[in-house]
Amino acid sequence: MPGRSLTALRAAITAFFALDGFIFAGWVVRIPDIKHQTHASSGALGLALLGVSAGAVLTMTLTGRLCRRYGSHPVTVVCMVVLALSVALPPLTHSAPALGAVLLLFGAGYGGVNVAFNTAAVDLVAALRRPVMPSFHAAFSLGGMVGAGLGGLVAGALSPTRHLLGLTVVGLLVTAVAGRTLLRCEPPAPPERTPARTAEAGGKSRRGVVVVFGLVAMCTAYGEGAMADWGALHLQQDLAASAGMAAAGYACFALAMTIGRLTGTTLLARLGRARTVIAGGTVAAAGMLLGALAPSVWAALAGFAVTGLGLANLFPVAVDQAGALAGASGVAVASTLGYGGMLLGPPAIGFMADWFSLPTALTSVAALAAVATVLGLAARHAFTDTASPGRRSR
Repeated sequence: MPGRSLTALRAAITAFFALDGFIFAGWVVRIPDIKHQTHASSGALGLALLGVSAGAVLTMTLTGRLCRRYGSHPVTVVCMVVLALSVALPPLTHSAPALGAVLLLFGAGYGGVNVAFNTAAVDLVAALRRPVMPSFHAAFSLGGMVGAGLGGLVAGALSPTRHLLGLTVVGLLVTAVAGRTLLRCEPPAPPERTPARTAEAGGKSRRGVVVVFGLVAMCTAYGEGAMADWGALHLQQDLAASAGMAAAGYACFALAMTIGRLTGTTLLARLGRARTVIAGGTVAAAGMLLGALAPSVWAALAGFAVTGLGLANLFPVAVDQAGALAGASGVAVASTLGYGGMLLGPPAIGFMADWFSLPTALTSVAALAAVATVLGLAARHAFTDTASPGRRSR
């Protein structure tokens, strides 16, 4: 595929990543309004929100099969259309069961598009022969920050119905533009997905190595989910931070993660994928121990930022390597395990906080980051590059 076509394809895939983050964040900031509209209790709302998770997890494996049959590009476009249309439905519901039903469709679109565009990105990374996967996930993070910020600004002026309908319009317009490029371009076919030795790395089957990468994704996503739901409460409850300072906790984490992903391509080119996972897990573990156990707000904020930098590139690398080993099926496995980690994190932290304390519970994020480091060490011979410091991957 000519270089110009690859550049256009990269821009289109980046647009889909950013749009996904933008739509999802726009929905999240309107959840309190939807709760009020449906008169749902906290428990009923929690059950309804499980619709997103259930729809995503049920769809991810199916999407891998659809990508193998029809190609990742058309599946990406179709799933994004489903996501864009379904985000307008929650304000039209007036009960928790109805909300859960439409969120099942929303989750199906969200889970499907995540597998599809990650599969497209894996193919493009292999064709470019450059470790650019973090740049796509940086676009997702930036899209989420813009979506959340814009949602907060318009929340007082626009009803949820108009706001989320606006997300639908933006989603369909971006899909129409970026989707034309995706549908025109065949997925690039690299000459060889992985070295032959990778299939049997460490004496494990290819499937087993894919699961290892999926577990790395799960450990990372566990931390992301825990930080999103519990970081602010820890600062406010345990360190007596003001509401504004507590809100800054997740902002520090998210901003550091975005910066880490924006610089991830350079980092991967210098260290290689295996060293990046090992170093990232180690840094995240140290950062979260500081964030959870620090005696002051400022030290905890520094810990949250270090955690974000450490976790930033683990998920992109894990998905990239799972896809390099097993194509769309590998992406589906890693994405499903990763999404499972994001679901597991918040409730697990809650249970442990009840049994012990919230700071103690948050150290589980550090523990799983350390597990990701160990997994990276165990699978280091299965990574598709062996770049050494100071030398670019080829």
